Amino acid sequence: MFVSLDLAISGAAAAPSPPPAKPDGQHDFDFALGTWKSHLRRLQKPLAGSTSWIEGDATVSVRKIWNGRGNLEEIDLVTPSGRLQGLTLRLYDAPARQWRVHWAKASDGVLTSPPSIGQFKDGRGELYDQETLNGKVILVRHIFSAVTPTSYHFEQAFSADRGHTWEANWVADLTRTSADPAAPTLSAENRNHDFDFNLGEWDVAVKRLTDPLSGKSNWTNWKGTGHIAPVWSGLANIAEFELDGPTGHLQGVGLRIFNAEAKQWSISWANGRDGVIGVPVVGEFKDGRGELLDVEDFKGRQIYVRNLFTNITPDSAEFEQAFSEDGKSWEPNWLMTFKRKTIETKQ
Repeated sequence: MFVSLDLAISGAAAAPSPPPAKPDGQHDFDFALGTWKSHLRRLQKPLAGSTSWIEGDATVSVRKIWNGRGNLEEIDLVTPSGRLQGLTLRLYDAPARQWRVHWAKASDGVLTSPPSIGQFKDGRGELYDQETLNGKVILVRHIFSAVTPTSYHFEQAFSADRGHTWEANWVADLTRTSADPAAPTLSAENRNHDFDFNLGEWDVAVKRLTDPLSGKSNWTNWKGTGHIAPVWSGLANIAEFELDGPTGHLQGVGLRIFNAEAKQWSISWANGRDGVIGVPVVGEFKDGRGELLDVEDFKGRQIYVRNLFTNITPDSAEFEQAFSEDGKSWEPNWLMTFKRKTIETKQ
């Protein structure tokens, strides 16, 4: 016993110092908040020997979520080949001290996966992911550079040789036009109205089953607020929640995108703990009731997940999440009631 203790002390004394902690990067993208004009060049056929570029001008608006630990960027690009509306959802993974970046186009309403992941160093941001292009696996790199209070440079590049060489295919220079993001609107003529009831500011109350599909019935109560705002002039919306309960503070965000071709909604959800987007639930509204489903892994087994929006009025609504192992019997585990906030006016 004495010898082993002595060895332990000696080993501890000789152990090297732990590496310095990585810097906290949750405000890395603060420079991008606001409204921008952008001149963009896009390579028509990446990794095909093409030298033909399309140029266009875009308006870019970036709003913060989670008090800056995430942000939503909306892009409205016009080129000779047409118009493109896109969005970028950037969420900070605090444990990893990295950013996760997802992309979607209004034309198909699909949030890309996997996300680009990376961080900033010395004022330069680099994020990477692996995708498939024309049947071939490639690497994708995003670089944010030359950042000033009023401008920055962005480049997307592909590599077909595991990162030895890179070909840029999306290059943009952005100039600030306002410190504030553009005000959300509902001006899109072809938008779907299913989630109009949910737009605005809400008080929310949640009952949460602590251990789903375990046979236990321990519930906890949470209270907080919800903020739901339109995206793409109403073609989509983003829902932010702040909740307090017996185990602390919970932040969540849900990006709801309508696929006009499929006539379905998808909701991609992430929590503020790690910023990881889960499997989207997909579905539709019928007779004032929304039902969306997906299949996920839960504790090593595959389950069904159902989201319901019911009892909808102008000033209230109810939400239920339930799990099922067979798709027939359902166990609710998250019950949320919405009550619209009232605006006090001074007499």
